[in-house]
Amino acid sequence: MILFFSGTGNSRHAAERIAEICGETLLDLTEVFRGELTPALSEEERLIIVCPTYAWRIPHLLSDWLEQAELREGAACWFVMTCGSDIGSAAAYNRQLCEKKGLRYMGTRKVVMPENYITMFTAPEEAEAKRIISRAQPVLRKAGENIAAGESFEEERVGIFSRAMSAWVNKAFYPAAVSDKGYTVTDSCIGCGKCEKLCPLNNIRMENGRPVWQGNCTQCMACICRCPAEAIEYGRKTRGKRRYHLD
Repeated sequence: MILFFSGTGNSRHAAERIAEICGETLLDLTEVFRGELTPALSEEERLIIVCPTYAWRIPHLLSDWLEQAELREGAACWFVMTCGSDIGSAAAYNRQLCEKKGLRYMGTRKVVMPENYITMFTAPEEAEAKRIISRAQPVLRKAGENIAAGESFEEERVGIFSRAMSAWVNKAFYPAAVSDKGYTVTDSCIGCGKCEKLCPLNNIRMENGRPVWQGNCTQCMACICRCPAEAIEYGRKTRGKRRYHLD
């Protein structure tokens, strides 16, 4: 089974392409995190985790859930991580997670996709985004073929810098940057409630036709990048920036 988590669509796209090749079923973890679905995974012999990269590792939201989930001991587990540029030494932490859960670690595959973390970086222009997505297709195809054949992913060598990013920078990133305190809504808001429906943590409530954040954010970018009116800002950091999402 393919378990995927996606804020703006990159990882959903990756999961769907891999599913087409290896024939595995898809499970949207946003529904699980929102409490809308309780999956039975204890009989699954193969797990493919597809997710974005948060500060050079899988999101804490996901790793915390996996640590608590009831999974089949000895199940084969592959990780596919979408990113704007790099995943650091995330593979080492994925391996540790598998060892802790008694899973058979089958490797981690990096897939470069268009940047979406606009509170810190800049999303590419539409033409460049399409080129990046196109370049990702052979990587996704190979990942699907590896999984279909029951083969491990070939691991990439990482250096000291990558290890530092996944360790010390990741540790500092969450208390320093993962917060909803910067989110505001402009007069462009049309009160559609899409942000409330998309939030994986049920962290947004519509009050008087406007979104109000409740203090439990994972910075998935779903609300700000998928707002049809582009009415959500994160302080001054996102003003004038392109929004990105992949439908």
